[in-house]
Amino acid sequence: MAMKKKPVTGMKDILPKEMAIRDYAIGLIKETYRSFGFTSMETPAVEHIENLTSNQGGENEKLIFKILKRGEKLDAAVESLTPETAGNLTDSGLRYDLTLPLSRYYANNEANLPSPFKALQMGPVWRADRPQRGRYRQFMQCDIDILGEPDILAETELVLATTTLLGRLNFKNFTIRINDRRILKAMAAWSGFKEEDYESVFITLDKMDKIGLSGVKEELIGMGYSEETVSRYLGLFPQSEEAEDGVDSAANSTDAPEQLKKLQTTLGEYLPEEISNNLATIIAGVEGAKAADFRMKFDPTLVRGMSYYTGPIFEISMDEYGGSVGGGGRYDEMIGKFTGQATPAVGFSIGFERIIMLLLENGFEVPGAAAKKAYLIEKNMPADKLQKILAKARTEREAGTIVNISVMKKNKKFQKEKLAEEGYTDITEFFKDREID
Repeated sequence: MAMKKKPVTGMKDILPKEMAIRDYAIGLIKETYRSFGFTSMETPAVEHIENLTSNQGGENEKLIFKILKRGEKLDAAVESLTPETAGNLTDSGLRYDLTLPLSRYYANNEANLPSPFKALQMGPVWRADRPQRGRYRQFMQCDIDILGEPDILAETELVLATTTLLGRLNFKNFTIRINDRRILKAMAAWSGFKEEDYESVFITLDKMDKIGLSGVKEELIGMGYSEETVSRYLGLFPQSEEAEDGVDSAANSTDAPEQLKKLQTTLGEYLPEEISNNLATIIAGVEGAKAADFRMKFDPTLVRGMSYYTGPIFEISMDEYGGSVGGGGRYDEMIGKFTGQATPAVGFSIGFERIIMLLLENGFEVPGAAAKKAYLIEKNMPADKLQKILAKARTEREAGTIVNISVMKKNKKFQKEKLAEEGYTDITEFFKDREID
């Protein structure tokens, strides 16, 4: 069978130009987040299948790359295989995000960690998803989380740290959309939906930006909910005729307090006043201390797909991408599923691959990169001259210059063009019959 040179569908090879930007971004991410007190840590790529399928990851649990049992355990599982026991063939899987592994990590190592624990975690994750622009089956995630802190200071710090990073990567005029899962539930309860229907309703609501108010209404009625309940529900959203045409009408930071106050008055006992007040405080705190050019928006249609969110949720929107490039929220119940004890937790993840894609499309250049020189050496260079060239390269490198030494190719023009594409602005040729300076 012929070997295949292309990567597996949904995964990609990374060329040097992109890798240089990725390396720079990773360094800047670590530097920025460490300045906010976050500490680097790491978890394995492989997780227990029981953890990955514990109803914490929403739709992502349908996208797990499962790993077969090995050796005698696999043989025994195959021998006892029936349609009901097909799941027994696997005992682990590749992680689909970094939040679930972090929760297991904290539950296992809490006694050796500070409180609150401010975690910075970067690494690849895998989802058997349909590949498309900015979406792969293997991709890098970058998360910051604060564990053990119930106060909304944690949410404020996460948003400030992430937006500071984006500003340092030259992103401007982006939007941080914010909501609270408890507000979503209060709106659904006030409208007359049953608690067991909430997640189905939220999945449809999450399509608002794609199908509009009328599309959401049609879909909810089609699911069997009464027109009275659906109309009562959708009447809570500040949608104008412009919004029906695709214009976002969510409240920005200046009118968010008024919208939250109005919503609080309408929902009454369904929504504790502390919840809406906290959201307004987060927005005000971020706006008052931000170090980048962006806006905060209260968006009552923001859902976030993960079922583990319990409080404030947020998402980064960029017009040039046409969707989300990051998000997160509070998940106070997940760690307790490992320990039996509730632990406050909140996290924010940036869409690293999408950020890199946008940087490449915008022609981003790594700032302050070291000078790059190339030495092209004629084939079969005498040993004494080669030693002089190597010594010259050593001196250049000690001075901070990147020096690439290569043997001259027959197609020297093409070789130089490729070096120039990699940023080598100074290319020197060395020949056997010429003196080495």
